[in-house]
Amino acid sequence: MRSIADRGRTGLVALGAGLLAAGVLSACSSGSSTATGASSGHVLLVGTFHGHKGGFTTIQSAVNAAKSGDWILVAPGDYKEDADLTSTPASVDHGHFGGVLIQTSNLHIRGMNRNTTVVDGTKQGAPECSTNQADQQFGVVQNGQAIGRNGIVVYKANHVSIDNLTACNYLSGSQDSGNEIWWNGGADTATIGLHGYEGSYLTAETTYFGGESTAAEYGIFSSDSAGDGASWSNIYASNFNDSGMYVGACQQVCDVTISKAWMEYNALGYSGTNSGGAVVIKDSLFDNNQDGLDTNTQINGDPPAPQNGDCPGNAISPITHTRSCWVAMDNTFEDNNNPNAPEAGNAAAGPTGTGMTLSGGRNDTVMHNTFKDNGAWGILFIPYPDSSTPEYNQSCTGTGGVEVTGFGCVYDPMNDRLADNTFDNNGYFKNPSNADYGQIALNPNQPSNCFMGNVAPNGSVPSDLETKYPTCGLNRAAADVPSDLLAQTLCDTGFGSCPAGANYPVRTTVVLHPVPKSLPTMPNPCVNVPDNAWCSGGKPVS
Repeated sequence: MRSIADRGRTGLVALGAGLLAAGVLSACSSGSSTATGASSGHVLLVGTFHGHKGGFTTIQSAVNAAKSGDWILVAPGDYKEDADLTSTPASVDHGHFGGVLIQTSNLHIRGMNRNTTVVDGTKQGAPECSTNQADQQFGVVQNGQAIGRNGIVVYKANHVSIDNLTACNYLSGSQDSGNEIWWNGGADTATIGLHGYEGSYLTAETTYFGGESTAAEYGIFSSDSAGDGASWSNIYASNFNDSGMYVGACQQVCDVTISKAWMEYNALGYSGTNSGGAVVIKDSLFDNNQDGLDTNTQINGDPPAPQNGDCPGNAISPITHTRSCWVAMDNTFEDNNNPNAPEAGNAAAGPTGTGMTLSGGRNDTVMHNTFKDNGAWGILFIPYPDSSTPEYNQSCTGTGGVEVTGFGCVYDPMNDRLADNTFDNNGYFKNPSNADYGQIALNPNQPSNCFMGNVAPNGSVPSDLETKYPTCGLNRAAADVPSDLLAQTLCDTGFGSCPAGANYPVRTTVVLHPVPKSLPTMPNPCVNVPDNAWCSGGKPVS
């Protein structure tokens, strides 16, 4: 799971370099929130709110006491949750550990203020979300290595909601770690171990960077989970070395709607490996990342391949009115030109200056978005070569890939739709092929992507994409491998030599940014909560 994007980008670079050397270049809508918040169950109170002291001082102690259907309200405060340090599970495989570890289904965890209810990975007594190295916790030591830490982990527990709080500074190590808020159905098990989840008014951040080996990896995270109408809304994540948010390994039944997200200063704003079926990303902002959004296909990790937005059960999406249920719509991808974000090795090594990258994805729809001020490309459709050993009894041809000697299993983007988007001032780095959008499709005789109704003053590469491919799914008889586009993509990633005169931002030093002060908290944290000492008639007590 770790460094998911790295392998894809490295594979593309290797493939491109090989092609250059060989001279080949010349030739359904997701459902609504699962957290219904029915006014039933007991309410457990953590901390002190408006002078009313709760029965618990830590979130984990309340979780341990809670039963299915209960609510846990958390007062403003800095909670140094450390269940992973004091009560480490016998096995930490599959990410089965966290500062707060939730293994009871149907719990509702809600902070009373998003910005001041903080789940904090730093040491006891340290300032809130401290930037100091001496204040960081790197996890228990096993086999001579610190395993890292996770923040709030929902482990194989169904329909758990987490709302209205901040998590910070849970850092990575030798195990699956470095994740602030994680709905985890059993990482690397190739099975669905969790059904349904909801998160809203969440902030995930890290203020500390001491090298990639301990850097925070994911902000808000779901894996090996079937959404069952899951939702994330009003979420923010920054400073992560893989992605601010991630959805993957969901067996083509992701069924999640993400709305009003703000992802910035990450290697990738959003990442999703093999995340298919219904995934709707809307009304969100991706800015100041290295690459705003990247969804990809992979035969090694987070199975099954491919990344496929086809609606389950041959359904028709009420959004697209097609068989495409993976939809990015009404979002803004702006100024994703940041070379100084943390990066997981090769994971997000390019292309800097890109609003969105669809890497080997199929049946995806990108509609009604704004791509603005991305210096290299607004959006790229590129192949995903995976030279790794296939996992979980998958085969390349059985998952829609094409074996290419020396490069492993290659997945072209196919049957993806780019429609009615607005592009403004993309490609201003002015390198050859920098443009509003571009396509590299390696293998002939595959279903075409399609392009229609886009306002793209800086054009496409190849330049005739809208006229050549106005309809998705037609047979693309020939490869589409523009030499300039491939050469510039290689240059931008940093894994290939750059043509003379090429100009892309390069990293000088990792720069972390503070969380904006204007993030909205939940207007009424008592909504749908049964009466208790902090909430009466669905409103906070004074």
